[in-house]
Amino acid sequence: MAVYFDHRIEAPGTVGSPSEIAWHCIHPLLAVASVSTSSTPAGSVDVYLEQGEHIPNAHIDRPFQPGLISWHPSKRILAVGWQTGVVIFWSDHGWDEHQITGGTHRAEITILEWSSNGTRLISADKAGVLMVWRVDQHGRVQGPPLGKQDYGKHLVHCIFKPPAPGEDLVQLAKAAVSGDENALDMFNWKKVGKGDAPFKVGLQEGIVCFVSTTDGIVYYVGEKGKSLQILRTDGPIRKLMYMEEKEILMIVTEALFLSQHRIGLDGTSQELMKVKLSGKTGQAADIIWAERDLLFTAAGETVVRLWDLDRDENCALTLDEHLGFSTGESINCISYCESKGILAAGTTKGQVAMWRRALVSSIGGHRMQGKDQWKLQAPIDLEGNIIQLKWGSSKNLLSVNSAGTVLILSEQVMSAHFNQQVAAIQVAPNQLSLSFFASGNQQMLRTDIHVKGVYVTKEMVVVWNAKHISVFELFGPSMRNAGSFPCDSCVVAVHEESIYSVEPNRVQVRTLQGTVKQLLVFNETEGNPCHLQTCGNFLVVGTDKAHVKVFDLSRREAKSHSNTKNLAEHIPNLGSITSVKCSSNGNNVSILITKANGSPDSRVFFYDVEMDTLHHFDFEIGKPSNENCSMPRLEESDIEKGRSEMHELMGRYPISHFWDQNEPRLFVCEASLAASTARQSNITASMETSSTEYKVDVMVISFFSTQEHGLLLQDSFPKMESHEALLGLEVPYYYFSKKSGVTENEPESMSGSTSIPQMVARRPLRDFVGLEDCDKTTRDAMLNFSFYLTIGDMDEAFKSIKLIKSETVWENMARMCVKTRRLDVAKVCLGNMGHARGARALREAAQEPELDARVATLAVQLGMLEDAERLYRNCKRFDLLTKFYQASGQWQKAIENAEAFDRVHLRTTYYNYAKHLEAMGDQHLALSHYEKSDTHRFEVPRMLLEDLQALEIYVNKTKDRSLWKWWAQYLESQADMDSALKYYEKAQDYLSLVRVHCYLGNIQKASEIANETGNHAASYHLARQYEARDDVKQAIHFYTRAQAYNNAIRLCKDSGLDDHLMNLSLLSSPEDMMEAARYYEEKGLQMDRAVMLYHKSGHFSKAVELAFATQQFSALQLIAEDLDENSDPALLSRCSDFFIEHRQFEKAVELLVTAKKYHEALQLCLEQNLTITEDMAEKMTVSKDSKELSDDFRRELLERIADCCLRQGNYHLATKKYTQAGNKTKAMRALLKSGDTEKIVFFTGVSRQREIYIMAANYLQSLDWRKDPEIMKNIISFYTKGRALDLLAGFYDACAQVEIDEYQNYEKALGALTEAYKCLSKAKMRSPGEQEEQLGQLQNKLTTVKKFVQIRRLYEEDPKEALKQCEILLGAPELDQAVRTGDIYALLVEHHAQQGNFEVAYKYMEEMATKLPSGNMTFYINQQIAEAIYKAVGVPVKDNIVQRVRRNSGEDGGEVEEEVAEEPYDDPED
Repeated sequence: MAVYFDHRIEAPGTVGSPSEIAWHCIHPLLAVASVSTSSTPAGSVDVYLEQGEHIPNAHIDRPFQPGLISWHPSKRILAVGWQTGVVIFWSDHGWDEHQITGGTHRAEITILEWSSNGTRLISADKAGVLMVWRVDQHGRVQGPPLGKQDYGKHLVHCIFKPPAPGEDLVQLAKAAVSGDENALDMFNWKKVGKGDAPFKVGLQEGIVCFVSTTDGIVYYVGEKGKSLQILRTDGPIRKLMYMEEKEILMIVTEALFLSQHRIGLDGTSQELMKVKLSGKTGQAADIIWAERDLLFTAAGETVVRLWDLDRDENCALTLDEHLGFSTGESINCISYCESKGILAAGTTKGQVAMWRRALVSSIGGHRMQGKDQWKLQAPIDLEGNIIQLKWGSSKNLLSVNSAGTVLILSEQVMSAHFNQQVAAIQVAPNQLSLSFFASGNQQMLRTDIHVKGVYVTKEMVVVWNAKHISVFELFGPSMRNAGSFPCDSCVVAVHEESIYSVEPNRVQVRTLQGTVKQLLVFNETEGNPCHLQTCGNFLVVGTDKAHVKVFDLSRREAKSHSNTKNLAEHIPNLGSITSVKCSSNGNNVSILITKANGSPDSRVFFYDVEMDTLHHFDFEIGKPSNENCSMPRLEESDIEKGRSEMHELMGRYPISHFWDQNEPRLFVCEASLAASTARQSNITASMETSSTEYKVDVMVISFFSTQEHGLLLQDSFPKMESHEALLGLEVPYYYFSKKSGVTENEPESMSGSTSIPQMVARRPLRDFVGLEDCDKTTRDAMLNFSFYLTIGDMDEAFKSIKLIKSETVWENMARMCVKTRRLDVAKVCLGNMGHARGARALREAAQEPELDARVATLAVQLGMLEDAERLYRNCKRFDLLTKFYQASGQWQKAIENAEAFDRVHLRTTYYNYAKHLEAMGDQHLALSHYEKSDTHRFEVPRMLLEDLQALEIYVNKTKDRSLWKWWAQYLESQADMDSALKYYEKAQDYLSLVRVHCYLGNIQKASEIANETGNHAASYHLARQYEARDDVKQAIHFYTRAQAYNNAIRLCKDSGLDDHLMNLSLLSSPEDMMEAARYYEEKGLQMDRAVMLYHKSGHFSKAVELAFATQQFSALQLIAEDLDENSDPALLSRCSDFFIEHRQFEKAVELLVTAKKYHEALQLCLEQNLTITEDMAEKMTVSKDSKELSDDFRRELLERIADCCLRQGNYHLATKKYTQAGNKTKAMRALLKSGDTEKIVFFTGVSRQREIYIMAANYLQSLDWRKDPEIMKNIISFYTKGRALDLLAGFYDACAQVEIDEYQNYEKALGALTEAYKCLSKAKMRSPGEQEEQLGQLQNKLTTVKKFVQIRRLYEEDPKEALKQCEILLGAPELDQAVRTGDIYALLVEHHAQQGNFEVAYKYMEEMATKLPSGNMTFYINQQIAEAIYKAVGVPVKDNIVQRVRRNSGEDGGEVEEEVAEEPYDDPED
């Protein structure tokens, strides 16, 4: 809470009546223009300081009146415009009349405006002359005007358009010189990063403005004074405003029309909106524009009108008589302070009204709208009619012009103090409200000074204002002044008969008369004392250099109780101390500080004097510095409790703190939300979500502080809305100052004058609710109990209160258990209270898994409904919360909770609420909720049964079939059959329609209804009626429509209707089919029907037996199709014999397989050459898990199946069955017969058996492996895996021979032979001799081929030697087994042909023909070369070749081989 000190200006004696006031926007300077009250026109201007002190050189008077006063936006310069057109300037150096020379303006100055940065000044007069002046950096007007414009009309208003966004170089340079690093970086181009845009240089001045004339014309004025008319209004203009964010010009006319205009760059205007404002017209009105979107108007009415342009909302702020305002009090003027969010208004009766704006409610955290945002404060009473108000300066001072004088109101924080059961609250600058709680008295104390501080004891009150100290003593029921003396101490403390004040480097101990009797000295290092506080017999002192010291005051003189503690050594980033308090035993000191940047620290520090240690509790994180000390005995419930409480404490900072005046362990602190947290809380509160968690603004937190256990959280609760601030703590109460104008229901009243408002409120400690008046023994016991309960020592806790017999004490303990969640303690408390119902409820609630749910049950039993609601919400047991709301009669909350979170019980909630409403007599609302619960079909007729007319209206309105049926039944019971039929028809209750029609004898109508609707129940009822009338055909018909076939069958048998009987039996159940079959069998006629019915009913044995007996073979075939493995084996065997007899072997085989006679089935397939299909084979395959047949039998059966498939050529199926039987060799043989190479390769890969590898490789060799490299690769792989290296060697040998015979590629053949030799040498053959022989042959072949390859290579280098070697090689024995003779002769022939030795070449050709009589010569020698040789020796080519070919063909008995192109051979190793 704050109070306003009023300072009357110290005006010179010659000054007249104030006419105009103006504050400097930065400096605490107030300019006042006055006019003479005499008949001669004269005036003066003066400048005053914040407390009204007149500045000596700031007075000027003239024989004419001042018109306008205007301050420079940043410098201490004042411009004054006078009636004669003169403009005079004031600065710290005095008045200057020569900046704007006389004669410039020849009429009264009507406009005098500085630009935004003060480097331009616009002046205009009543004659319509406007001038733009340049102003230098010192604020002096320079030279002639920049521009001049004569409009010839009275100019009245001017407003500057704000400059474009950008950096002001002048201001930026000043900031850089001042040491602003950001400003220095802006000038340092090297530090501008790549991602940073260079700073923009905007216009240094708002050199564009708008001016208006008396006839409503608005002009656009540029820097040089050039102007352009942009718009004209319907009448004179009262106010010009500019909406900077949207760049919109707003105009209010004398007729209170508000219009908005968008001004283009070319000077064109566009009207966006025009509305009529509420208020009186034709008289002066004060209009202000604030907060970028708010427009306030005061037009001499009893209200202030407010229009929110952003939300398009308007409202009226009124005065409240209950706060002290008078009826019919009009408002003359208004002023708004944006930094405080306060709207001030001056009234005709000398009162200042203030509305404080709050966007978010402090209760619940919801966002407030419209008028609710503005809270009216208590009025400030002044004198006379207030004609002008102005907020100003950086200190937010309020100046008031009233009753011929000016007052300056400065806001001061309210002084308050509580000590020794006495509380003092400042209610006015020189008035205190005193409350004596020991005696119950209350009185007001008026002082001679403006109080800036107060200190109370049980016998005296000390007040001071940093200049004087006044002492008041209790004298009977009132206070008297015991002394007053000068003292410039800003802080004072009192103990017994001593007053403690401060001066540089020492504390003065004074008597009550001001005599200094002792000095407590501090050295230069320790600093100057600036904080004092006494508690018990101890004084704690804090200095401006963050030192703390405690003194013992129990003796005649103060003695040091501790060494001076330097906090700066232990607290980094320490700014200064803001408050120090000590405990009653002097062993603990609590300290609040600010950070180095001036912001409040979130920690409260504790200095242990005895241990000389410093620790703290940090409200930012909600934890102490030594967390282990805060909760020594943690249980699961304590952890859960601690988390929720600590979460509420987080994001705060301490604002005040106190120790109990008698209990040294008990400490209390007041903590407010930090600025960032508060903003976030406001944002969160403004979001309309059901799950929003809102943090209260101020919390009060109490702790126990001991050396052994450290800091222990004892309790926390939000400060009440009606409480202003915490004053102190003295068990059993917390003491709070109350907000002015807020009423509160006090449980106790204090004596004294009823006209004195109660300014102090008390709240009992949580443990002392109901024990406020207990004696000291009980109080100590309760404190010990609370302390031991906090540390978790339950034994000591119970020892502390075991002697307390009061039921109130135990109830209070039980209530504490709700807060602490200690249900074990609660059980004991309920027992001592004799609360049997609560004990039972707590025992039944033990099955709930959530702790909070169990605690909520306890809270309900103790009547703590708000706590129960909060606990149910915390644990998210919305089902129990719904029940709780219902039990407590909060039905609307119950429904809202069920709709949002507990939809399972939503209909139940609606139903219970409807029952409640019915009991309360509200049938209309009960009916609605019965419908929501979907129980209206029963409950509404029951409820309205006494009012049949209302019930009939409801039935017709709801159009519900069940209700129509119920109403029809009711009408039928009342014998109103026609109406009943009508409602039965609406309800589509065809049974009831048929029933009533039958009752009335309208059986034909009933038949029509049954036939049209096909309703089973209606048809059945009608069939019974026809049966009773012996109309069998109709009865059978309707029994059939009702699907009551047994009744229809019964009638058919009784009436001999055999044809109908067969059809009905097939539609009916198996039991009815068997009965009908027996009927046909007994009659001995139509036995085919009997067989069919036995078959359809599933009685196959009887059907087969009857079919055999009556020789119905066609029926027997149908029966056999439905036989399965679950049928009787004898029946299956009998049917299979029947099919074999009639040569239907396939059906016989199927039945034998179904009967699991697999061998007979296979034998029949072989005998009759029946193909075994895959499906049949699968049916004959016995599962491995089968317990009926052994594994040997299963394998034998599978092999027989495979043998049959193999005989029938179904190789794949045979392979599958052999594999299932485990005989992979036979499976491979069957697969080889199929010739499916892909499956053979796959099966070989998965079998991994040597024999199978060899078989597969042998098979693959039979294919054209020469053209498929993949086959060759598999052959080599399979022989290798099968370890058949001798066979692999043979394959390589074959490969070599292919390379020689087909492609004449001896190099690849040599590689293949090499591999063959390697494999054969590694092989382990049964006959070593045979292996040696084969190796020798392979070695000879390898040597011969290698020699021929070398000859070919030698031919390139030495042809003669190569030819010689060829001659030698031709003489080698068994040459043709390794190298073809034709290839050697071909080399010789081609060489001599190329050399031109055709005779020698021809000789070799003849020799070659002799040695190869059956060979085709063109296969070895190129045909062109042969023709060239024949031509050279003169032998006919054609005849020779043809003859030789014919001879060779005749000898070979085959066809002529064509020449094969040579293809490369990949070495097998490659």
